[in-house]
Amino acid sequence: MKRILTIVLILGLSSCKEVAKSEKKVGTNVKTEAVVANERYPEALVKVFDAHGGLKNWKGKRTLSFNLPKPKSIEVHTVDLYSRRDKVEISPVTMGFDGDVVWLLDEQGSYKGNPALYHNLMFYFYAMPFVFSDSGINYKPAEDLVYEGKSYPGIHISYNDGVGASSKDDYYLHYDPETYKMAWLGYTFTYGSNEKSENVRWIHYNDWIDVEGVQLPKSITWHNYEGRTIKEAKEPTVFENISLQETSRPDSFYAKPENAKVVLKD
Repeated sequence: MKRILTIVLILGLSSCKEVAKSEKKVGTNVKTEAVVANERYPEALVKVFDAHGGLKNWKGKRTLSFNLPKPKSIEVHTVDLYSRRDKVEISPVTMGFDGDVVWLLDEQGSYKGNPALYHNLMFYFYAMPFVFSDSGINYKPAEDLVYEGKSYPGIHISYNDGVGASSKDDYYLHYDPETYKMAWLGYTFTYGSNEKSENVRWIHYNDWIDVEGVQLPKSITWHNYEGRTIKEAKEPTVFENISLQETSRPDSFYAKPENAKVVLKD
C-alpha cells in the first residue's frame, strides 16, 4: 500500500442504522477479469473483487469521497485513489496528507485525536476489499470464520517487513461462499511494537451499496469478541454522500494550508 493503514479500534463511532439497499445476488461462478487473472492475487480474492464490481472498474476511479456523521459534526473524507493524498474536514478542524507530509489545521486547538493515524484511517476501512490489491501484500488461506452456524472462508493478508508504519499487522478477509462478497474483516494492531499480536478484532461487512458500478459499504459494524468467537454487535458506523469520480481534485485541494502544522513526514 502507498499509505498502509495503521488500524486502531474505534469505539466512539455511533450513528443511526439505515436499511441496506437491495442488491443483485452474485452467483458462485463469478467470472474473473483478465486484468487480475494472474499470479499476484489468489483466485478467491479475484472473485471477491469481481463480486464488488471488479478491480478494473475500481482502478478506473480517481477520487473517493464520503461523509461520516458524528454526534456533533459531519466528517467529510476525500481521497485520491492514485496518489493516496487525502483530506478530512471536521469543522473547525481540517487534516490531510499532501503527498509528503500529514498536516493539521486546528487554529482553536480543539482536536484531541491523533491526525497521523486518523487522516486515512476510515478510508482503509471503507475501501475494502480493494485496498488489498495494493503492493507489498502477501496472501495465504485462512481458517474459516464461523458466525451463527455459517462458515466464511478466509484469506490471510500480511505485509513485507518494513512496509508501512506497522508491517507486523495481520488482516483476515472472510467472504460469503455463495456470493463471494466480503463479510468480515479481522485485524490486529501492533503500532509501536516489533512483536506480532494474536488479538484479532472483528468488523462485519453486510450492508453494501452500488456506487458507479462498485459495491461499497453503506455501513460497517464492530463486534465484541473472544478470540474467533464473534459476540454482540456495536452501533453501526454509517457512511453518507458517497461519491466515486474518474477525475482528480486539483493539487491545491490536498495542499498543506499556510497555518497548518506538520504532524508526520512521509
